Amino acid sequence: MTQTDKTEETHIEEARARLLDAALMNVVFDGWSDATFAAAVADSGVDAGLAAQACPRKGLDLAVAFHRQGDRAMVAAMQAADLAAMRYSERVAFGVRVRLEHADREAVRRGAALFALPQHGAEGAGLIWGTVGAIWDTLGDTSTDVNWYTKRATLSAVYSSTLLFWLGDDSEGFTDTWAFLDRRIANVMQIEKTKASLRENPLAKAFMAGPGRLFDHIKAPVRAAQTDLPGYIAPKD
Repeated sequence: MTQTDKTEETHIEEARARLLDAALMNVVFDGWSDATFAAAVADSGVDAGLAAQACPRKGLDLAVAFHRQGDRAMVAAMQAADLAAMRYSERVAFGVRVRLEHADREAVRRGAALFALPQHGAEGAGLIWGTVGAIWDTLGDTSTDVNWYTKRATLSAVYSSTLLFWLGDDSEGFTDTWAFLDRRIANVMQIEKTKASLRENPLAKAFMAGPGRLFDHIKAPVRAAQTDLPGYIAPKD
C-alpha cells in the first residue's frame, strides 16, 4: 500500500468514525437505517462523497462499524486488565462481560434486529465470530487445528445467548446477566473437561487413530500472506 493509499484510507476511517458518532443519537429512533445515515451525514459535516466511500451500504455499514468499535474497546479493556490474576474461565467470562459493558444497549438492540433479517444474517454471524475470535486471540489462544473452530463456535453460542439475555435484563447492574454468563461458561468448561477425559478413553483413542484422523487435516486459517507462491510481488511502502 502506497503512502497515498494509506492517507486516503485514514481519511475514510476518520469520516466513518465521525458518521458513527453522529448516528448514535438517531439510532434509537430510526435504527441502523438509511434515514439514520442521512442524518449522520448532515450532522457530522462529512462530505457526501466521502460519506458514500466510508459507508457505501449506508446504515448497514454504520452498524458494522459500531460493532467493530465495540470489539476494539473490548480488546483494549482486556489488555489493560490483570488477566493473570483470574482463572482461565474467568478470563473468558471477563471478555464477554466487558464487551457488553462497553456497549450502548439500545444501539445493540437495533443492531440485533437488523442482523436478524435473512439478508443480513450471515454478516451478523460473521461479526459475532470476529468478536469471539478477538477474545480468544487476546487470551493468547495458539490452537491451529479443529480446536480453533470449536472454541470459537462454542463461545459464539455463549456470547449470543448472553447478549439476548442482557437485552431483556432489568436487574440492577445486570447482575442476572452476569450470573447467566457464569453458568454458560461453567457449562463450556465442563465440556472441555469431558473432552480431556475422552482423550484418555481407549475407545476414543482407537477412534482418533482411525476415522478420527480426518480431524488432523482441519487447520486454522492462515493469517499471514504466503510469499512463496509463483507470481507473488511484495508490496511497496
